[in-house]
Amino acid sequence: MRWRLLFFLSLGLNLALAAGWLVSARRDRAADAVEIVSESRGEPLIRTNVVLRRQFFSWDELESTDYPTYIANLRAIRCPEQTIRDIIIAEINALFAKRLATELVTPEQQWWRSEPDTNVARAAAVKMRELDVERRELLTRLLGPDWETGDMISLPRPSRPGVVLDGPVLGNLPDDVKQRVEDISVRSRERMQQYVDAQAAEGQPLDPAVLAELRKQTRQELASVLTPPQLEEYLLRYSQNAEALRATLRELQYFDATPEEFRAIFRATDNLDQQIEALAGRTDPNSRAQLESLQRQRDQALRTALGQERYEEYMLLHDPLYRAAMASAQEAGTPEAARAIYEINLATAEEFARINANTNLTEQQRAIELQRAHLKRLEANAVAMGQEIPPEEPPVPTPVELPPVPSLRTHPYVLGVGESVVSIAMRYGVTMEQMQAANPNVDLKRLRPGDLVQVPDALQGE
Repeated sequence: MRWRLLFFLSLGLNLALAAGWLVSARRDRAADAVEIVSESRGEPLIRTNVVLRRQFFSWDELESTDYPTYIANLRAIRCPEQTIRDIIIAEINALFAKRLATELVTPEQQWWRSEPDTNVARAAAVKMRELDVERRELLTRLLGPDWETGDMISLPRPSRPGVVLDGPVLGNLPDDVKQRVEDISVRSRERMQQYVDAQAAEGQPLDPAVLAELRKQTRQELASVLTPPQLEEYLLRYSQNAEALRATLRELQYFDATPEEFRAIFRATDNLDQQIEALAGRTDPNSRAQLESLQRQRDQALRTALGQERYEEYMLLHDPLYRAAMASAQEAGTPEAARAIYEINLATAEEFARINANTNLTEQQRAIELQRAHLKRLEANAVAMGQEIPPEEPPVPTPVELPPVPSLRTHPYVLGVGESVVSIAMRYGVTMEQMQAANPNVDLKRLRPGDLVQVPDALQGE
């Protein structure tokens, strides 16, 4: 990191000044000795061979992979204890940051999963705690139990969240390359946010083509600092197209793509998706024709990447009926029965549509037919999943329909004082049921003199 480079340059200059001061002091003492000898001319001149201890003049001679030796070298040149503490803490933190980046397996590294693996997340948390305990124990052995009170330099704490560059590919990137990648990521987010803010200020919608161009610029900058395998790893984890693919697989729910399948889909569709994004929102005939062509190419590329069988599974999972069949089959512990259940459900849906479209059925008859189709579907699904056939429900009794009352010819009759419907019925030789049938919407019990009723003609008594 840049702070380490500046820190070591400053320390090197201080060490060089200290070494110069030591050499100058030795020369001054030697000059004083010569003056004393020259004053005593009466005594024989004695020459003394002075052996000067060699000083460190390069940082390489101070550094050591053996930390106790490293600390001893720093103390030998009278480096201040606080500076020694800062150097060792920074070195150990950098060492364990490297181990975290290369040894820790996190859910984010499993870019092919549509949902994070909770077991991987738990294992990563345990490993992180173990490494932190190991780091603290090492610093305690080297610097003593109070090293934390003088921790002036620790792991970098960025003011904004950055991309996590860990795992077998990105975790081994040199520090300067990691810094450049992080800078590119920050600039990319800033450009995107500036465009979003500008469009919002003007009350304009976001243009998908502009967004695609901004993402393309970021890819070009990343390609200038990363090798092709490194760039692909980065895009698999952080690109818009990879995230869209994960969202699709999350919706499909039961596809369970392997790492190889996810990578194959991404490689087959990424370039085509970029071209499709660049044409988004265009409605002119030429653009529509290009989009249709690109969609056909994408479909064929997807078929080639997955193979015919997995491609059919992928396409079937876009149908909610098939996903429901998969859910039923997996719940029963027979995922292989999903296709059979799906076909049964399709046939039942067609039967439901036929029954509902039959205008010759009464509502009661339609309900009975739909219930029968439903029971047949349950029975067929049970057979497909290897389950016992549920006992038949008692059939719905067919309602007995009374023969319609023949239409009667009637004549009007006005009730007089002291008359009732009963007396009128007796007079004309008809029953009360026949009188009610002739007057279906009349409450015969509440008639009063002057009210009009209908009396069946065919049954007149006189």
